[in-house]
Parts: sequence; C-alpha cells; structure tokens
Amino acid sequence: MEIRGRTALVTGGAVRLGRALCLALSRQGCAVVVHYRHSREEAAALIGEIEEADGRAWAVQADLASEAACTGLIREAAARAGRLDILVNNASVFRRERLADTTEAGLLRMFWPTLFAPVLLTRAFAEQAREGHVINLLDRRITAHDPDCLPYHLAKKALAEFTATAALDLAPAIAVNGVAPGAMLPPPGEGEAYLREHRGRVPMEDGGSPAAAADAVLYLLRSTAMTGQILYVDGGKHLLGAADE
Repeated sequence: MEIRGRTALVTGGAVRLGRALCLALSRQGCAVVVHYRHSREEAAALIGEIEEADGRAWAVQADLASEAACTGLIREAAARAGRLDILVNNASVFRRERLADTTEAGLLRMFWPTLFAPVLLTRAFAEQAREGHVINLLDRRITAHDPDCLPYHLAKKALAEFTATAALDLAPAIAVNGVAPGAMLPPPGEGEAYLREHRGRVPMEDGGSPAAAADAVLYLLRSTAMTGQILYVDGGKHLLGAADE
C-alpha cells in the first residue's frame, strides 16, 4: 500500500506508543485520526504538532466499552477525515492481576479495550473500506504464559488469533497484520532507569523503541504480499518465553 495520501485511525493515539505511531504515519504523508479516551490535552497537542509540520489530523474521543461506541468511532472518524484506509488497533489497558484476583468486572474492563473493541472496530472498518489495512498492536508475551497478568495475557493472545482469522476473512481487499512490542516504555511516572532494571535479559540487547515499532507498522502497511503476520519488536525477548522476565 502507498501510505502517502491515505488516512489512518489510530486508537489510543494521543500518548505513548500511539503518539509515536501517529507521528510516523503523518511524516509519511498519511492523514491521521487520533482517537483518545481521557487524553484530550495530549491529543490537542499532537494535532497541533502534526499540523505545524503541514500534516492533516483530527482528534476524536470515544470510550471503547460498547459496540455502539466502536461503530460510532469508525463513523465519526470517516466523516471527519472523508475516508479511512488504515485502522491501527493500539488502545489497550494493562494491569497485573493473577487468577485469584480475577473477577467478571475485571475481565470485562480488560477485554473491552484490548480485544472486543479491536474486533468490532475491524468489522465496522471493513464495512466502509473497499480496500485497506488493519494493524493490531499485540505484546511479545503472547508467546509465553504469564500468570501475573492473566486477563491482559488472555486478551492479547486472543487478539493474535483474531489477527490470523480476520486476515483470511477479509482478504484480498483488506490485509490484517500485527506488531508485538516488548517493554519499550516505562510506566507513567517512571524513567528509563526503571525500564532497564525491569526489562531483564534481551538477546539482541536492544529491546526496541516506539520508533522501531512504528517502523514495523510502516513496513507492514507498505507490503502487498503479507497478511496474518506478526512482527516482534523486542530484541528477540519473545524467544525466551516466560523464563527470563
């Protein structure tokens, strides 16, 4: 796919990895719809940065906790931008929670933004796009078994399975691929020292960065012969499974 001249919707695009993805797409000549839930000020600042560099961008707020919210986001994003060619399912939540602490409410809080919303957004996107590309942001943990993050772990594993299934269902008009980053950003309020301390062993030493994850997204978008694929951007850490956290 030629990225220049296309329009992308990036969920959770106002902050952290989503912000890096929006900037990378914009720099390639792609107009960007920045979805946010609570990060209104960050979204506005990002829009200003993109427009200052002569890019085109819009911000759309939605709480992705219902089918109506997901279909409404696609509808509003397409109306604001005129069209949608690319959907990047980046928004998710992360919480450490073991089986003993898992509840129905907790599962729903995790599964809605991390799994249910990407599925419903992809369906709505496919209904209005004659051709295009969907990118699902996963997690290198999908190759392991992590009892400390059970709901999150299950949701991301399921999203990886959805990536392959949707790739078959939507071909040849729409390609569906995934990018699975490792730990490349510290938690809010922490710095790079925290990340170095908690990242553990990484075979390639370089565990990746938001820029590297964005490069993987751009690579997949440019491909005309890849669908159902997952690119790991983690310095090979997924090869260690859960043995070296």
